Amino acid sequence: MKTEIKGVNGLDNKEKLIISEIKSLINLKNMEPGEKLPSERLLADRLGVSRGSIRNAIQKLEFYGLLKSMPQSGTFIADLGLTAINGMIHQIINLPTPDFKSLVETRIFLELKLVKFAAARRTEEDLSEIEEVLEKYKFKVLAGEDAVAEDLLFHLSIAKASHNSSLNRLMLSITPQIITDFEKYHVCKSNTALNAIDEHQAIVDAIRFKDPSRAEEKMKEHFSVLYQYCYESN
Repeated sequence: MKTEIKGVNGLDNKEKLIISEIKSLINLKNMEPGEKLPSERLLADRLGVSRGSIRNAIQKLEFYGLLKSMPQSGTFIADLGLTAINGMIHQIINLPTPDFKSLVETRIFLELKLVKFAAARRTEEDLSEIEEVLEKYKFKVLAGEDAVAEDLLFHLSIAKASHNSSLNRLMLSITPQIITDFEKYHVCKSNTALNAIDEHQAIVDAIRFKDPSRAEEKMKEHFSVLYQYCYESN
């Protein structure tokens, strides 16, 4: 569950260097949108780094839609134009790792939208999956065990039920760092987790009855403690 999803965390110095060099190569050769980049092997030789490092940097740029890798074909420049590509790469290189407060704000913003969509669009299969994950969360909490992962899986199941792939992808992208920070700051304390069982159930009930407004209301209530904790801790 703690596997990094490319594009979420800040770049390390090696990735910044490689991405800067890829940008320079694109500009030096005046490469056009849709044109193929040199192979990972050639880039690794040119920059004096491992192919794995090249692959990681390419994945970062793919996450932001600047490159597109096609199996057996190679990596191609997105159809954005050099001005946009240069500007976006500059911002990507200087993008810091999200802090706890910004992650919480982003999560709340996303989930208030996602839960409304889930209530409106969920299928019976979606509802069954949400309820199944909730039962796993209840089991862990009532047994006095850490349930941070189960809590996030519950929320991810709601994101999936929204049937909005873009918002779901954003939710997935911030989840690993959220889990890390929740454990670091001991956000899900036992008493809070016990209260969350009823809060989660209220959200599920609203989704079951396909009531988007009530689903949003119950999600707001659920997040009130988290939002307060976030600002008290900063």
